[in-house]
Amino acid sequence: MKIAMVGSGYVGLVSGACFADFGHEVVCIDKDQSKIDALHQGIMPIYEPGLDALVESNVGAGRLSFTTSLAEGIAGASAIFIAVGTPSRRGDGHADLTYVHEVAREIGANLSGEAVVVTKSTVPVGTGDEVERILQASGTPHRFAVVSNPEFLREGAAIGDFKRPDRIVIGTEDDFGREVMREVYRPLFLNESPILFTSRRTSELIKYAANAFLATKITFINEMADLCEKVGANVQDVSRGIGMDNRIGPKFLHAGPGYGGSCFPKDTLALLKTAEDYDSPTRIVEAVVKVNDSRKRAMGRKVLDALGGAEAGRGKKAALLGLTFKPNTDDMRDSPAIAVAQTLIDAGVEVAAYDPEGMELARPLMPEVTMCENPYQAIADADVVAIVTEWDAFRALDLDRVKQLAKAPVLVDLRNIYDPEDLRARGFTYAGVGRG
Repeated sequence: MKIAMVGSGYVGLVSGACFADFGHEVVCIDKDQSKIDALHQGIMPIYEPGLDALVESNVGAGRLSFTTSLAEGIAGASAIFIAVGTPSRRGDGHADLTYVHEVAREIGANLSGEAVVVTKSTVPVGTGDEVERILQASGTPHRFAVVSNPEFLREGAAIGDFKRPDRIVIGTEDDFGREVMREVYRPLFLNESPILFTSRRTSELIKYAANAFLATKITFINEMADLCEKVGANVQDVSRGIGMDNRIGPKFLHAGPGYGGSCFPKDTLALLKTAEDYDSPTRIVEAVVKVNDSRKRAMGRKVLDALGGAEAGRGKKAALLGLTFKPNTDDMRDSPAIAVAQTLIDAGVEVAAYDPEGMELARPLMPEVTMCENPYQAIADADVVAIVTEWDAFRALDLDRVKQLAKAPVLVDLRNIYDPEDLRARGFTYAGVGRG
């Protein structure tokens, strides 16, 4: 089967490469000529473990190609995926559907045969209806169906998530759409990956509901961490204690500096806007958004406290280890590190930082932060060292070297990756999150 993937960013490129690896013929389409030129040279526009090798092997096998021409790319395709960005719209937080609608109009003008048009982008409820109206208005004589197929990929583990998914959600009431999508996912269906067929609107809401629930779990355990610090409890034990309950589960119960990235921040805002439009308030999600926004600055104040407070911190140096919102990605979108660094800078603290993959994207977002070549260069002469992102590279730091380089052996562990007793036995002043 030929598949066209319109949009060659994170979702489109990973999905396209994985579909090609299943044996489909895939064309990834993007208007950004520089991105397509780079892909032709084997240069990935994002950092995702294993993606470069996956793309290279499927390009070499002739199953994966790239173009800037939508008309060329969709010609003969049985399934055309829309995988363009839907960023938060300025002013109201609603998902900006400009790119989705533009692609739908272009597909309608260039459709050369029957095809299923699939919204892979994260879109609000009712977007599929509008895409269908746009295609109908184009006057295309060819049969088509519009299907919702949300992605559930974790950055840093996206290839595994695509190939071994918890579930595949397909929203359609159209027999043609159902038939084509079964063929698209036949390799996974044979591996008994569960496929959930729903209405199109239900499928669109599932994506937002899933992300909002996970954001709620993160925010809940972060509030429990604050309470643990007040009452002298350990949030990691609390997480284990409640996570053993099958009704709750252990995932997304790790206390830290708050959620960030490309999905949770914009998707919770978009869900709030949809709920407002339909006069169905989502008070829990409203609270989650507010608490998470304030938490990032609070983590900056935690680092300041380790310096003796805002006044005492002026003129001192802080080393931040990790800048991306999570490990194994270069994604800086809504990363807690941005707010942590800015809080320190506002208090007159000099900030040096190191991240294994994110510094190129971090530089324009954090112009006052000194980017370093390795963690030890950042730590040199620091009055406090803060672990902001739990990259594996930071889990086994040479602590003797850290003590030797730093001006003071003070470690603020915003991801709880070190043992407090071990650090204190080595002469460190240690502060974790929720380990009262």
